[in-house]
Amino acid sequence: MTVLTEPSIAALQNVATQLRIDSILSTTEAGSGHPTSCMSAAEIMATLFFAEMRYDARNPKHADNDRFVLSKGHAAPILYAAWAAAGAFPRDEVLKLRELTSDLEGHPTPRLPFVDVATGSLGQGLAAGVGIALNARRIDSDYRTYVLLGDGESAEGSVWEAAQVGAFHHLDNLCAITDVNGFGQSRATQFDHHVDEFVRRWEAFGWHAVAIDGHDMDAILKALAAARATRGRPTMIVAHTLKGKGVSIFENKDGWHGKPLKKGAETDQAIAELERAMVPTSDPAPVIPKPARRQAEGVLPDFTTAMPVPGYKPGEMVATREAYGAALVALGAIDRRIVALDADVKNSTFSEKFEKAYPDRFYQTFIAEQAMIGTAMGLASRGAIPFPSSFACFLERGSDFIRMAGISMLNVKLAGSHAGVSIGEDGPSQMALEDLAMMRGVPNATVLYPCDGVSTERLMALAASTSGPVYVRITRPKTPVIYNTSDRFVAGGSKTLRQSNDDAVTVVAAGITVFEALAAYDQLQREGIAIRVIDAYSIQPIDQAGLVAAGRATNGCIVTVEDHYAHGGLGDGVAEAVWDQGFIVRRLAVREIPRSGPSEELLDRYGISARAIVDAVRALVARTHTMKVAPSHR
Repeated sequence: MTVLTEPSIAALQNVATQLRIDSILSTTEAGSGHPTSCMSAAEIMATLFFAEMRYDARNPKHADNDRFVLSKGHAAPILYAAWAAAGAFPRDEVLKLRELTSDLEGHPTPRLPFVDVATGSLGQGLAAGVGIALNARRIDSDYRTYVLLGDGESAEGSVWEAAQVGAFHHLDNLCAITDVNGFGQSRATQFDHHVDEFVRRWEAFGWHAVAIDGHDMDAILKALAAARATRGRPTMIVAHTLKGKGVSIFENKDGWHGKPLKKGAETDQAIAELERAMVPTSDPAPVIPKPARRQAEGVLPDFTTAMPVPGYKPGEMVATREAYGAALVALGAIDRRIVALDADVKNSTFSEKFEKAYPDRFYQTFIAEQAMIGTAMGLASRGAIPFPSSFACFLERGSDFIRMAGISMLNVKLAGSHAGVSIGEDGPSQMALEDLAMMRGVPNATVLYPCDGVSTERLMALAASTSGPVYVRITRPKTPVIYNTSDRFVAGGSKTLRQSNDDAVTVVAAGITVFEALAAYDQLQREGIAIRVIDAYSIQPIDQAGLVAAGRATNGCIVTVEDHYAHGGLGDGVAEAVWDQGFIVRRLAVREIPRSGPSEELLDRYGISARAIVDAVRALVARTHTMKVAPSHR
């Protein structure tokens, strides 16, 4: 694409002015928002949307549309104004900004068809852009990905994690722009308008970087053309801009972040000032080129039926993390949309099995969990089904990305290994004991916790077929296979492993503690006490009906046992499910910061072993017996 002639640049400048006008009108009408953050980016947005990007505004989900991510999500009004100007929806809709019934929210979410990932939690857009750019390779498309960042958010470490991942994967189809307007929320940004500081950093991370005047259309066009011509590495355009550009009341002035103009004279004056900036021209409006049509990837299979039968035999000792790697490979053979991501622990999570089988669909981010999850978000937004995996405790570092994946309603399938005190000698820094609470708190998230090889493979197929974020908790120790290959697993289900008509207490376990519960069952049987043992493999949603039925059948007595802290995990999930039944729920969980030690000793020391279950059951049985024989009082 050649640089436009002067009259067409004038037409683009008028587009930029109109975007500024609409940004002011919408934020003034809403009575909130960030107009000054929009104003600094107007020329960038006008050039991208009306001279650079190739897309079908009437079909924003088109597989080969160039993609745009607004990482500085607080500038949402100018994003909406640009899509309205492109014809995605009527322009007067922008005046519904931030209304409860409007999808034009304060920060962008994928409720809008042209938004791939929710942004506004700063520092996340570039990682998503990396994933979107990687997806173009996956589907062999020539679409390009553009990301607009703010200079303030560039202080986020996650930006630089994404920078190294983009460079490592040589993403020359990725172009980012940093809007260096010099002001953050509370003060001047770290480097003010010193764009060379940004250029040096991006070059050090292996990017092609160039500084420009972000209000000079010709300079923006030339920089974008250079980005398209760059091979083997992504491009960062560092744009010197003025916050509030074009309106004298707040142009390049501090203290205006997140403040709309008042209705009346203040807004009228600003609009009049902008209208005077319109350039007289007879040139037609820029025409947006559309991508060529291509065949879609097709309907996703039902992985739960397409998955081959697990090859494990009853009693075989298999770590669920090993079964995870095997399940990944099996899923990858079913559909090319299955991809895997790693943060340099592939030999512990066994995702290396997938890398060996499908190296072109395996993406390494090294020890950068935020970037790994953000990249997975970008991939998922374009139709891939990504499985990023790491130690469960390290996934917690990316909790904000996981939260935004939930808000984005994305099919990101996280797997966390080495969870709980059962990992043994590595000690508390490596023991995820908060991960279930974190994942149960994510909107629309499914949380699965297999205990053996068969349930791992079945639950992995379920994860691939389940809409939205899924977390699969896998563990380090080997455990015996207890399920038959014909067993089926569903979200919101559970498995009753032991039961009789004489059961006195229900014991609910998951993952590693299932085997402690089974050992407790054997010991209590010898004492003449029958218990019901339930594997609550689906932590969220949980099997409410099954738990209520079990509680009613066992004197209203339930014991939960989990390799997790007491708050937010299995015990809380069970208690919430049966809260209105009048049951006793005795929760066994890790209640202090653990120490290093052998796995079996740790389970016992922190009260989640078979011995602890036996003690809890005995106490409940004794209490129940006392209540039955106690004399009544009127």
